Amino acid sequence: MSDRKMWMGLISTLFFFVFGCASMPTMTAAPAKEEFVPAKIVSKGPKKRVGIVNFVNKTTYGKGRLGSSASDILTTELFKTGAFIVIEREQLQNVLGEQALGQSGAVNPATAAQAGKLLGLNAIVTGSISQFGVKTEGKDYGVYKQKVQKAECTVDVRVVDTTTGQILFADSGSGVFEKKISEVLGLGQRGGYDETMGQNALRASISKFMDNLIQQLQTVEWSGRIAKVTGSNVYINAGKDVGLKVGDVLKAISLGEEIYDPETHVLLGREEGRTKGELLITGYVGNKLTKASVKSGMGMKINDVVKLKSE
Repeated sequence: MSDRKMWMGLISTLFFFVFGCASMPTMTAAPAKEEFVPAKIVSKGPKKRVGIVNFVNKTTYGKGRLGSSASDILTTELFKTGAFIVIEREQLQNVLGEQALGQSGAVNPATAAQAGKLLGLNAIVTGSISQFGVKTEGKDYGVYKQKVQKAECTVDVRVVDTTTGQILFADSGSGVFEKKISEVLGLGQRGGYDETMGQNALRASISKFMDNLIQQLQTVEWSGRIAKVTGSNVYINAGKDVGLKVGDVLKAISLGEEIYDPETHVLLGREEGRTKGELLITGYVGNKLTKASVKSGMGMKINDVVKLKSE
């Protein structure tokens, strides 16, 4: 063995022990404290029906993917809490149509009101990816090289009231996901951008506002609609999964007149309706209807609003 080969062998061995298994790629996610771990929430009163609209990607990365990925992550996290009935974009699109949902991330009052009426939604969640970037940093020690790929993301979220179309809550979160790649003497991983980094950066961003989002959605008042009236029997567009119990009392309220801006003609909301009486829940019909009897009052009709009577 020549002196040159002997020295190269010694150098290689030295780097192996100094850097350990540096030739094996390592991956580090955002710190554990940034990961959202949903707690099982004990709902007080009926579960709210929440619609999730695809988030709009306002960046140049991942066109057509980041927005749908953000809404998918949010849908999963809200569902895992057990506190909401989550309606996905596909269901909204089937009822309202693609154009009604818009491409800007904004849900107009008319669309919100229509969603509330047809799907029994109490709130719509939408938002945007306002910032996304990937950068690579590296260090070169000759035979040992290290690269760090970093994906950074900012997600904005909004909760829209389905009665007025007004924004009830807005927040944002920023997250980072890193991937470290090490190489010794040309051995190791030489990878380009991994698209899963974007998914993990999104998840890290969304985790920042999940607690606040859940709390705000919990404060939204539950409401349903009368779907049919037959004699003294009234059927509500809420299934057993909503959590209404036999013996609960609902207030029946007329749907107030729509109020439009006199200049822009944009729907601003509705005037407060008149309380017609009270309904007593007596049972369920299939998975999508709750049956009630008239406890007091008269004149209940299809599309009247019902709300849980407070104690």
